[in-house]
Amino acid sequence: MSAEIVNLRQFRKKQARSDKEKQAEQNRISFGRTKAEKKLTTTLNEKTAKAHDAGRIETKKTED
Repeated sequence: MSAEIVNLRQFRKKQARSDKEKQAEQNRISFGRTKAEKKLTTTLNEKTAKAHDAGRIETKKTED
């Protein structure tokens, strides 16, 4: 009927390691891209920006 005895110091260290590993996994997803992937994303963003600007209607401002 007795519960398992747990060393709190070891438990805290184990928990901290687990939290760091979760954070590292998130960082790998967010920041772990190759140079080619970054360049592709930049190129696609520039292309969509140019297409957006090309469709813009210019209005003439008349001065009185």
